[in-house]
Amino acid sequence: MCERHYEEMPVDGGVPVKMWTRGVPVDETARAQLRAAARMPFIFGHIAAMPDVHAGIGATVGSVIPTRGAIIPAAVGVDIGCGMCAAQTTLMASDLPDHLSDVRGAIERAVPHGRTMGRGNRDKGSWGEPPPDVVAAWQTLSERFQRLTEKYPALARANHVTHLGTLGTGNHFVELCLDEADRVWVMLHSGSRGVGNVIGTYFIELAKKDMRRWFINLPDEDLAYFPEGTDHFKDYVEAVAWAQDFAALNRRMMMAHTMAALAKVIPKPFGAEVQAINCHHNYVRREKHFGQSVIVTRKGAVRAGTGDMGIIPGSMGTRSYIVRGRGNPDSFESCSHGAGRAMSRHQARRRFTVEDHILATEGVECRKDADVIDETPMAYKPIEAVMTAQTDLVEIVHTLKQIVCVKG
Repeated sequence: MCERHYEEMPVDGGVPVKMWTRGVPVDETARAQLRAAARMPFIFGHIAAMPDVHAGIGATVGSVIPTRGAIIPAAVGVDIGCGMCAAQTTLMASDLPDHLSDVRGAIERAVPHGRTMGRGNRDKGSWGEPPPDVVAAWQTLSERFQRLTEKYPALARANHVTHLGTLGTGNHFVELCLDEADRVWVMLHSGSRGVGNVIGTYFIELAKKDMRRWFINLPDEDLAYFPEGTDHFKDYVEAVAWAQDFAALNRRMMMAHTMAALAKVIPKPFGAEVQAINCHHNYVRREKHFGQSVIVTRKGAVRAGTGDMGIIPGSMGTRSYIVRGRGNPDSFESCSHGAGRAMSRHQARRRFTVEDHILATEGVECRKDADVIDETPMAYKPIEAVMTAQTDLVEIVHTLKQIVCVKG
């Protein structure tokens, strides 16, 4: 085990927060959110903050929250099961076409992305008519979803099969990358899409109603929780597990469609999954830590148990990493999920210009317009500093640099 890198933030009236943030800035809003969560009576031992930690809605992004006897839906959030998928191919950089715009175009045609605002038109980020493989994949989830909607009819209105195998917006992406040996990888980032959002939002509001009904005062309403043993706890665990399965399947479908698209524009036959990884970074599961069974919520954090393979992306113009977990018990066997935002989307749009973005993404075939300024590399923390801060959590297996990036 490498030297420990965390610093401990004591919390009056709560458990401490162990923070892997040396050399990485942490804003005071994020610290306040961490302190509020640490004061909840059912936190087990301590909270772990990853080096990409930053303020979020409901809970701090980049936090690992272990609990006993309760679960906080807003700590999981509304993009349940959001995560990464990466696959190494047998292609080399020299096998790619000279014009990478053709590659980007092929991926954009194969994977619905973005979002159409307003009514009257089909959302461009969904399927108008889901292809047969998507319909078949949906059948593996539909029976469990029907059971959920019989108990909670409001969930039935969510986009589900029409979003399966689609990207979304914001920081979700599909990338073509080269590793340190010029081998070609496909890497993508997305979650449970519209149906996960509806499930997350519904149960977050349900938890808040329960708190009000039981006259439980909270330091922050977003810390509303379900006590273990209640019907709502059981139902939420079932719903969140389903959404996590949807998210993992969503990434697998996108990966399959991306590989098929590449085969149309790259004449050389290639293998698609020499090495493949599919990992969540917004999720909850029951695990054993320090000899106890606990509920671990990772909000923008990846499981990094001994030997676990994970993916830590940078930004549109920086490196990303394939990592192997070291199983550090103090982090509840976790690591960061990316570089982490250094500023809000609004701040990034005010501070940077299209010209700044073009310069920062030089050499990457990607969107270079005003609508992606909030995703420009400067809006994120330096990925190198983030990786340095967590050398006791993971070891780097591969270093990737994107050459094509598709965003919604």
